[in-house]
Amino acid sequence: MRAPLGLVRLLAARGWGRPQRHCLSAMARYSTEQRGRPNSPDYRLYFKNADGKYISPFHDIPLLAGSKEEKEIPAKRSKTTGSEALFNMIVEVPRWTNAKMEIATEEPLNPIKQDIKKGKLRYVPNIFPHKGYIWNYGALPQTWEDPNHTDKITGCCGDNDPIDVCEIGSKIRSSGEIVQVKVLGVLALVDEGETDWKIIAISVDDPEAQEIHSKYFNIDDVKKHKPGYLEATVDWFKLYKVPDGKPENQFAFNGEFKDKDFAVEVIKSTHEYWKALLHKKADGGTIKCTNVLVSGSPFCCSEEDARSIVQSAPVPVNGDSGSPEVDSWHFFSK
Repeated sequence: MRAPLGLVRLLAARGWGRPQRHCLSAMARYSTEQRGRPNSPDYRLYFKNADGKYISPFHDIPLLAGSKEEKEIPAKRSKTTGSEALFNMIVEVPRWTNAKMEIATEEPLNPIKQDIKKGKLRYVPNIFPHKGYIWNYGALPQTWEDPNHTDKITGCCGDNDPIDVCEIGSKIRSSGEIVQVKVLGVLALVDEGETDWKIIAISVDDPEAQEIHSKYFNIDDVKKHKPGYLEATVDWFKLYKVPDGKPENQFAFNGEFKDKDFAVEVIKSTHEYWKALLHKKADGGTIKCTNVLVSGSPFCCSEEDARSIVQSAPVPVNGDSGSPEVDSWHFFSK
């Protein structure tokens, strides 16, 4: 069914992108290409857009869903239309898995790879009763937590990464999947002295998030319909580095989740830091800003250059078996 013409025009005028019926085919607009061997240090997952161009998921996928170009991010839900801003999420880690997959911010085109620490592939531990990641975990494109900026709320600098997302829907997603989400709230983690915001969101195509009969509009709805989930989230982030001999992580606001409007303001600020990064107005250090589609960016490269980057990576081969440590459990008293 077509959206009313007046509604379409209103949303377009406010910079909210296309009507939501166009927003449900995000992954159809993007695809991934494996290079190297899964479960090994040389594994990479590169991204293509619908035109078959190799792109950077960090820089070339729009922050706002349904938008091909930069749009203003609306802060609040429209009281007149019931519509709200939807965001693209890049899934790095599927729920219930342990391999710490992440956008390679220091490599050209920023493929997804498995993190390495002390020369070993990194897996998050199972801390009873949690198995691996307890949500689909990923990041919002075109955002950056600036390590040169001290957050007024947390008193700490950014962690030099795109802003993280915990997607709480019922589906288990795939690494490299692009999911369009509605933001519900945010948790302010302080991880080893760095500000590390955790956006809480739900996919718009999740059965519980369908617009007509949605249960989820804000963080309080998560408390109501998924009791214990937010408490488990705080517990997870507090303890996940303890098995490696590190102290418990801390939180701003005493671990209290802030609401959607607060979360969207955080997203806005990280988007502005990203824009400064891509236009050489901020020092990104070792971050690679290579992109194909960001208008006016001095880091924009040609399609041929992007293709050469991918083709220089190891050829795809069958994967190794996963690490046995994903079957181990850790127990801590509370």
